[in-house]
Amino acid sequence: MNKNFKVIILAAGKGVRMNSELPKVMQPICGKPMLEFVLDNVKVLKLKDITLVLGFRADLVRAILDKDIKIVMQKKLLGTGDAVKIALAKLKGFKGSCLILNGDNPLVNAKSMHNLMKAHIQSGASATFLTANVDNPHGFGRVVRDNYSRVTKISEDIDAGGLQRQINEINAGVYCFKAPELLKALNKIKPKNKKKEFYLTDIIETFLNEGFKIETVTAEDKFEALGINTRCDLALANEIMRTRILNEHMERGVTIISPEMTFIYPHVSIGRDTIIYPFTVIESDVIIGKNCSIGPFCHLRPGTKVEDSVVLGNFVEVSRSKIGKDTLAKHFSFLGDAQVGKKVNIGAGVVTANFDGENKNITKIDDEALIGSDTILVAPVRIGKKAITGAGCVVTKHKDVPSGKVALGVPARIVKKKNK
Repeated sequence: MNKNFKVIILAAGKGVRMNSELPKVMQPICGKPMLEFVLDNVKVLKLKDITLVLGFRADLVRAILDKDIKIVMQKKLLGTGDAVKIALAKLKGFKGSCLILNGDNPLVNAKSMHNLMKAHIQSGASATFLTANVDNPHGFGRVVRDNYSRVTKISEDIDAGGLQRQINEINAGVYCFKAPELLKALNKIKPKNKKKEFYLTDIIETFLNEGFKIETVTAEDKFEALGINTRCDLALANEIMRTRILNEHMERGVTIISPEMTFIYPHVSIGRDTIIYPFTVIESDVIIGKNCSIGPFCHLRPGTKVEDSVVLGNFVEVSRSKIGKDTLAKHFSFLGDAQVGKKVNIGAGVVTANFDGENKNITKIDDEALIGSDTILVAPVRIGKKAITGAGCVVTKHKDVPSGKVALGVPARIVKKKNK
């Protein structure tokens, strides 16, 4: 089925109501640009022929794109209909169907896109689009139907009047069109609306007049239709996406003590029976094993891997580090660019000083080492197996502590262990 589809993603808009120097599709949701969620869904569906329409600050958007994505420019922002027409010009002779997505609608999920494509193929419709039933349709395009429940048009909120404003079925902004019919209809639409823009939604009425078959699919989750136009919309989308992510982890066997006070970004793996305490932030590209205890007030940054049965407690921050099995770091520490072995005890206030002003440097702590409270490890440095650093000592760079030895003082020096 997917081979018969080409994807067009509309991402040219400035997002005036955002009051931002960023393109709207680059506004972050749960730590990454909202456009990336749309692109991730396309990858899930294994759709590879993608054309992205860019406009405002295209340079910023290009920086996050894969090389195989085709880019076309909408030099004048004349609306979604104009943007699609520009994209179709790059698909000359294509006889299949186009899946058209909005880059500012990250809450539509891959399942709904798949259902839409499947319905489009099975029905033989010329146009199939996603709708949602909402309690408050303000700000959204209304799906207008006749007495036989057939779609007659989509009326944008700014142009909807009278009884149309009471309609609760809205356009979710995801479409499947047969490409030849779409191109024909695009050549007929005119900017009749108040903004003097070419709306893609006007295509539906044109299709009806041409006698083309139109179908709809209703989204299971009404929030999938939430387009993002304002900072308030952005905040709501963050909350919805955050809740979805947390629910997925809990369904897989992770305990989250307070979902309302926990922040986990996409692309995070957490093992079963791990407990996440409140006010914890886990960014993307983090892997956590089974039976761990994380938080409260813990911050795990990208590139962190935590093995099974690790405890990372109050105010512990970890970045680009590997933490070995059964290791403990219970109190206000920073571990950056660190490779920590198994059964290591990290005392309160331990800091790996990983940045020398030019480069990030590696700290290695071998199995069963005991790092005393307030120790500073100036990277690059290595603490050997079962070695001990005394409270408050500073181990300077390249001054490794050999296995089984004790280091004390500022700067740290190696001392002999006293026999018991």
